[in-house]
Amino acid sequence: MVKETVVGLDLGTSKVLVVVGEINAKNEIDVVGIGHHPTRGLRRGVVADIESTVESIRRAVEEAELMTDHSISTVSVGISGDHISSFNSHGVVAISDGEVAQADVDQVIDAAKAMAIPNDQRVLHVVPQDFVIDGQNGIRQPVGMSGVRMEAHVHVVTCAESAAQNIIKCVRRGGLEADDIVLEQIASSEAVLSEDERDLGVCMVDIGGGTTDIAVFSDGALHHSAVIAIAGDHVTRDIAYAFGTPTSAAEEIKKRHGCALAKLVNEAQTIEAPSRGGRAPRALSRQKLAEIIEPRVDELLGLVQKELRHSGFEELVGAGLVLTGGSSRIEGMVELAEEIFHLPVRLGTPNYERALSEVVCTPIYATGIGLMQYGHASRMRRAQRGSGGVRGRYGRVKGWFKRNF
Repeated sequence: MVKETVVGLDLGTSKVLVVVGEINAKNEIDVVGIGHHPTRGLRRGVVADIESTVESIRRAVEEAELMTDHSISTVSVGISGDHISSFNSHGVVAISDGEVAQADVDQVIDAAKAMAIPNDQRVLHVVPQDFVIDGQNGIRQPVGMSGVRMEAHVHVVTCAESAAQNIIKCVRRGGLEADDIVLEQIASSEAVLSEDERDLGVCMVDIGGGTTDIAVFSDGALHHSAVIAIAGDHVTRDIAYAFGTPTSAAEEIKKRHGCALAKLVNEAQTIEAPSRGGRAPRALSRQKLAEIIEPRVDELLGLVQKELRHSGFEELVGAGLVLTGGSSRIEGMVELAEEIFHLPVRLGTPNYERALSEVVCTPIYATGIGLMQYGHASRMRRAQRGSGGVRGRYGRVKGWFKRNF
């Protein structure tokens, strides 16, 4: 029996990552394969070179297919970039039959997202926060409840139409179809946050290569999302410039020897830095490396703090911050964040404990794992809505006959 598969496609600024999962008998996802390939086709989360991006997608997919012996055809793909916008909204409808049906929920969400947005933007997500029925608030699952009037509070995320179309074009030219286009911080939060953190209030910060993605949760729901166009690549460029070393070598130095808090480094430690133009490598102080990294990371975390204050939810993040993404692994990152925010901070790794967990349970795979999980949940919602829609229509027709005959 061929098992159902679900695939996450993370289009990062520095790499394309594919994560393949199989749905087991318990309706859980088992990771069965991964594939990744470097890319130069994206800049700050946006496609800048279609051919390069398509080639990286094909290579990453081929690697994953070889590992899993599965043919990949559909994916859930991530999107980021400073073209992302978001706002909170609400809508109100009359409950049509005295009892909330899925059609009523769909209608109130449609009313909530009926806001004027620029012609070059599209609605990417409408994330329900809570529902209010006849003045009773804090309702998360309204279907089946009795009432006359229902209100919904939602978080609406929009993106540039051209950015979404270019991603779809790259995916299709790579021989795939996109089941879902998902905001990357929503995907990452699926993978790394606990329900307790979402309820208490938490700010998740996904620090990638080209963008830093922010998601703020409170009372179990998403209330704010934002993208900052400064991330790990800026640190890499600072190292390359200061040490006179190639960018690829600077990236490796950052990963292996970098520290975001200079006071954690032993002054006697040295590292070997390759030189440009074929010149001999040089021995440099690791303390000097940390003094280059710390100001840039301090700047980035300062921008995150400014965004959190601007959102109005700074006082509500009782669970603190969760840092994830490839660039969050720099030593001292958590300690520096705690000094800046005066809140508890932890490194976020995927909440996954089955096959290949020893490989994928690192911040690098947070978005890929989250996209896979989001894709599975999205399929289940579509299936339930399809069957529920038929039952709902039958029930309403039956009710009409009872009232009238």
